[in-house]
Amino acid sequence: MPLVRIDHSAHRANGADIAAAVHDAIVFVFGIPERDRFQVITAGATIVAEDAGLGFERTDPVIIQIFTQRGRSDEIKQRLYAEIAKRLEAVGVPGVDVFIGYVENGPQDWSFGFGRAQYLTGELGIPASEAP
Repeated sequence: MPLVRIDHSAHRANGADIAAAVHDAIVFVFGIPERDRFQVITAGATIVAEDAGLGFERTDPVIIQIFTQRGRSDEIKQRLYAEIAKRLEAVGVPGVDVFIGYVENGPQDWSFGFGRAQYLTGELGIPASEAP
């Protein structure tokens, strides 16, 4: 159950397409259910994303933060990054403008409502750590 935050400028009129592309990439790579979708989308964000020492200039960045359970391999994460970039390219976001931060945590770090940690109480099963 990833929680995804997507920030982009007001110049991007295709925010719904961006959100769908990111979600579809996560479903494809992680093998999660289609309706396992939790996204916070901030359109009109002021974003400062300068050079990280890689020597390229961003034009209109899209910042994606993925919060999810720990345990996926570096290979799976790299596949996810590539799939997100590919799908965003298809909706008009060039690879140079795709910035992804991936944050892992454990089952004790989630509450889906009512002030309970449903993974710990057993109300939800802890998801598998690797995609099929």
